[in-house]
Amino acid sequence: MTHATHPANDPKCATTRVIGAGRASEQASERVFFGVSALLFAAGMAVTIVWSASMSRMGEMPMPGGWTMSMAWVLMPGQTWPGAAASFFIMWAMMMVAMMLPSLVPMLSRYRRAVGRTGETRLGRLTAVVGLGYFLVWSMFGMGAFPLGVALASIEIRHPALARVVPIAAAMVVLIAGALQFTAWKAHHLACCRAGPESGPLPADAGTAWRHGLRLGLHCGRCCAGLTTILLALGFMDLRVMAVVSATITVERLAPSGERIARAIGAALVAAGLLLIGRAGGL
Repeated sequence: MTHATHPANDPKCATTRVIGAGRASEQASERVFFGVSALLFAAGMAVTIVWSASMSRMGEMPMPGGWTMSMAWVLMPGQTWPGAAASFFIMWAMMMVAMMLPSLVPMLSRYRRAVGRTGETRLGRLTAVVGLGYFLVWSMFGMGAFPLGVALASIEIRHPALARVVPIAAAMVVLIAGALQFTAWKAHHLACCRAGPESGPLPADAGTAWRHGLRLGLHCGRCCAGLTTILLALGFMDLRVMAVVSATITVERLAPSGERIARAIGAALVAAGLLLIGRAGGL
């Protein structure tokens, strides 16, 4: 006589339940990951918008040559260098979260898949470590730009003749950034940003996660060097310029045929640079 096996005791059913539970846990973890990412993006956007509005209320300084200087580069009366640097650091960091997170999330998602199965809490912590490493690199770029920007602003205020050439210099920045889009250097770093982690699973440890975040930040920082310089030259804390630069970075990172799109962006920037040079020269 053949006895029917109860479903609860069937090894195949037990395996199916384990696989189903694992998939449900992974899906829940992904929902948490995307939810936290959305909250961070919203927070970055909110702080950036509020700070931009604050800068707008302070006004801009009219300069010789028909342009205006953002007050973000001008030390206020009574403001110390450490205080100004700390304010700039917070502003820059939140702006980078708002601008770079849309293109970073897919890279973090690929990292999570490369790590493989691990505890949900541990995977969340490792993902956070990668993100911290990534944004540390961007924060260091900002802190390097701050003293340079303040020094240039001070020189331009004291020397009107130099201030008059700023519109042409900014146009040249756009032109050079456009030309940079066609280089093998740009293509290399863009490919590194678009690619997944190293072949094979990654160790689920904080050291590997930290190094992976730093490596991503360095590749993406160099890939976006031209576009970031345009942001600093044309409209730091200008929401319109930020939106255009952020959209450009996201599209060339995530869209198919990213290198072709990068070259198309380069052609548009070269044309814009030439137009700005002609306008600055009164042509």
